[in-house]
Amino acid sequence: MKFLWVGIVVVLVFTKWANGFAEHSFNETELSWLEGYGESKAAVTGVMVGLTLIPGAGAKGAVCLDGTLPGYHLHRGYGSGANSWLIQLEGGGWCNTIRNCVYRKTTRRGSSKFMEKQLLFTGILSNKAEENPDFFNWNRVKLRYCDGASFSGDSENKAAQLQFRGQRIWLSAMEDLMSKGMRYAKQALLSGCSAGGLASILHCDEFQGLFSRSTKVKCLSDAGLFLDAADVSGGRTLRNLYGGVVGLQGVQQTLPRICLNHLDPTSCFFPQNLINSIKTPLFILNAAYDSWQIQSSLAPPSADPHGYWKNCRLNHAKCSPEQIQYLQGFRNQMLNVVKQFAQSDKNGLFINSCFAHCQSERQDTWFADNSPVIRNKAIALAVGDWYFERTGVKGAKEVDCPYPCDNSCHNLVFQEA
Repeated sequence: MKFLWVGIVVVLVFTKWANGFAEHSFNETELSWLEGYGESKAAVTGVMVGLTLIPGAGAKGAVCLDGTLPGYHLHRGYGSGANSWLIQLEGGGWCNTIRNCVYRKTTRRGSSKFMEKQLLFTGILSNKAEENPDFFNWNRVKLRYCDGASFSGDSENKAAQLQFRGQRIWLSAMEDLMSKGMRYAKQALLSGCSAGGLASILHCDEFQGLFSRSTKVKCLSDAGLFLDAADVSGGRTLRNLYGGVVGLQGVQQTLPRICLNHLDPTSCFFPQNLINSIKTPLFILNAAYDSWQIQSSLAPPSADPHGYWKNCRLNHAKCSPEQIQYLQGFRNQMLNVVKQFAQSDKNGLFINSCFAHCQSERQDTWFADNSPVIRNKAIALAVGDWYFERTGVKGAKEVDCPYPCDNSCHNLVFQEA
């Protein structure tokens, strides 16, 4: 049974959200709400996939924030997909201070002790052809996220008993998967959602480097185009966060040299300064009005002390004309960021005018009877056309008209309890 609704209503106690924001900044909680809500009821019948801890990771220092082993969920491919691999990097925010990272150790985003032993594979990870037409029979992997820096840090804080080993986790996981057959891949796709979408950009060329030239290798970033944008107070909320992540977790040494040669490390953690230099074909899937960026980067409570943006932040339908105009400016900034990127024949683009965040892992937004579309093309089909080069260059670049023109969106709406 597919879904008959367009909007998704998420009921939250807003004061609790705001307090959590203030105390833990951008911990995994806010991202989890936005990544997880709206899962289809039909998805309950999907395949459950067990957690595999990487046994050799500890010896390489490739560990979660609390020192536990990292892990992934692997569902084997078959038939025509037996030698094809899809790697999905889990999202879930970042930690930018000792306090935030210590808190994160008590969650599944910082310790494998708290990770689900089984995960439901839906959307791009589904094993059903009718739900995932192009990748359903591939080897599909979800790499769990437990470092807090988009799989890119490499340092430690002994006093706080924190291990910032995202880069080592990435390398250890890839080595383990290569030994399990990925080395023979004829086709490979690195994808990720949110902080994992940023990670798929950061590691895209590294991923291609694992394979021979005969392997078709591409990357997909879903809701990973975090912009270096001013917030509603004129401040730089997200830049400040990223500066903390980069400095605390030793990210600088793993960032692309081509970027560091002309920009500071914090700037090189922003996708807009990386995407044009990536050699591997990359597909950017993003909502033009990304829910997380509105909630936590553009109009967070810290930048809105008088609550002028409160109702708009919870529900786009309650935004004033002036606020919508501000959000249109954010969309324009996003389109300017991808302008050069979109000129490359090898790259793909799907930017819809929705208030959403992460659309590839949810069945209702990836591929269903009433999925979001641009010019009648669902996200799954746009990604598939691009990966398999089934259409011309124009078919791989889909950009929506501005809000409120798109009636197919599954918008995230938050309501105070």
